[in-house]
Amino acid sequence: MAIKGVLFDFSGTLFRIESTQRWLTAVLDEAGTVLPPADVDRLTQELERAGALPGGSAPQAVPTHLDELWATRDESAERHRAAYTGLARQVELPDPRLYDALYDRHMSPAAWQPYPDAADVLAALQQQGIRVGVISNIGWDLRPVVRAHGLDGAVDAYVLSYEHGIQKPDPALFRIACDALGTDPHDVLMVGDDRTADAGAAAIGCAVRFVDHLPADRRPDGLRPLLALLDRPAPPSA
Repeated sequence: MAIKGVLFDFSGTLFRIESTQRWLTAVLDEAGTVLPPADVDRLTQELERAGALPGGSAPQAVPTHLDELWATRDESAERHRAAYTGLARQVELPDPRLYDALYDRHMSPAAWQPYPDAADVLAALQQQGIRVGVISNIGWDLRPVVRAHGLDGAVDAYVLSYEHGIQKPDPALFRIACDALGTDPHDVLMVGDDRTADAGAAAIGCAVRFVDHLPADRRPDGLRPLLALLDRPAPPSA
């Protein structure tokens, strides 16, 4: 059966978040907070170890008091913000207002960059009449980011975990996404970077392919090989 729909994960698949240092520096600049370069470097490293940047490095360790919140962080906007600002608060910043400012920064279009081949791949799918959806474990509305980078016109549907109270790999979220595309799951290819969360699509019959979650400049053509799958039957799930 030919592929009639493709679901893409957002972070690490179609888009990549900025570096932790750029994230921190942008917020410090906006706040008018000047720190010695050595302090910026130290705080960058501490925030990275804490996993405080959504879409960035995973926490090296999640504090016990955040365990339950972290496990369900993508089920609501409130839980997502609380989980990530909670991780950030392990790091002592010079102004307590910076924790929310950092969280707010990561939702801005300026904090994200599409992978170099994303626009071409989405355009090719659209030209061939293949339905495209974005399915993401997330706690905020990513549509303005996709729109700001000029890719929204190639996306037919968005299924965001916080809007449904369900996280990948729950098969229910993938069913919602396939229904939104109007496509049978057996005709859908799921593309993601998380070998656990995104693999949940296989439970409802989707084919699954993975890409590496790398900085954008280190993965110029990670999505392009998917186009070779379009003219032949959907592959078995990975």
